[in-house]
Amino acid sequence: MTQEPSQAPLAPVTFFERKELDRLLRLYGRMVASGEWRDYAIDALKDSAAFSVFRHAAEQPLYRIEKRPALARKQGAWAVIGQGGMVLKRGHELEQVLKIFDKGRFALVD
Repeated sequence: MTQEPSQAPLAPVTFFERKELDRLLRLYGRMVASGEWRDYAIDALKDSAAFSVFRHAAEQPLYRIEKRPALARKQGAWAVIGQGGMVLKRGHELEQVLKIFDKGRFALVD
């Protein structure tokens, strides 16, 4: 009788819920259609989940939309982070922080 090698249990990771991911992908589709974004990446880490958007695949992300559940009772679990790590908007609800991308409220400066 052979015994399976013991495996350490996987550490839990933070990820987006289905409706959160749906909302992020709808925003992404809108921004791709307008020609502002070209690519995205999703990261699931121990303490956060990040949806990063790029103008070109080979560069730093233009924006990172982060979910950090540990901050939910303090500053809010959601944040939009710009290039250089500057927090552009933080809040308790995803819809609230995504308003930064509404037409006319925010413009990308080259």
